[in-house]
Amino acid sequence: MNEVLLIVLAYLIGSIPTAVWISKFFFNIDIRDYGSGNAGATNTYRVLGSKWGTVVMVIDMLKAIIAVKLAFLLPYAYESDVYLVNMQLGLGLAAVLGHIFPIWAEFRGGKGVACLFGMVLGIQPNVALCCVGVFILVLYLTRWVSLSSILASIAFPIFILFIFNEPERLYRVFAITVAMLVLLTHQKNIGRILKGDENKVPILKYRDRRRQKRK
Repeated sequence: MNEVLLIVLAYLIGSIPTAVWISKFFFNIDIRDYGSGNAGATNTYRVLGSKWGTVVMVIDMLKAIIAVKLAFLLPYAYESDVYLVNMQLGLGLAAVLGHIFPIWAEFRGGKGVACLFGMVLGIQPNVALCCVGVFILVLYLTRWVSLSSILASIAFPIFILFIFNEPERLYRVFAITVAMLVLLTHQKNIGRILKGDENKVPILKYRDRRRQKRK
């Protein structure tokens, strides 16, 4: 029963619609009416700028980290590493589900990438940091947050299966599922990337301007 209550709490935490509330409170708009229509960090970057996009991304990550740490409220969480990891996965996924289908925002949320990263960071920070490296490298080279998210998510199961050789079977399945889920939720972004129509976030603009001047 305690596990069920914690999972419900994790879902409610994940349901906090960061981008929606920030856009309404500070800008008197609904972020879902602009850009891609998603209530996530990427669309916030696109519509409100890098400052608010970063705020949304950090808070969305923290939602999942807090949800994962709820597992330690269970008195028997320390008795089995397998149980602890499985419980953390359940709590993290509940938070991600809440982010995608938030009860506080008409069940219209974001794509869950920042939440997924926060979840991994809370469970296995070394893997998360490796994925961050992939994300930052791709973002630096392309300024496409969507492509950075996609490639970082694909790198996630590679790190889990081959680099860190994670022994927990459920975690391995989870890593593969995450990559597939991100690919599924970013189909429109992939289409725009292939056409060259995907919007770039407003960072590293001065670098690009210097390159254009040199040409």
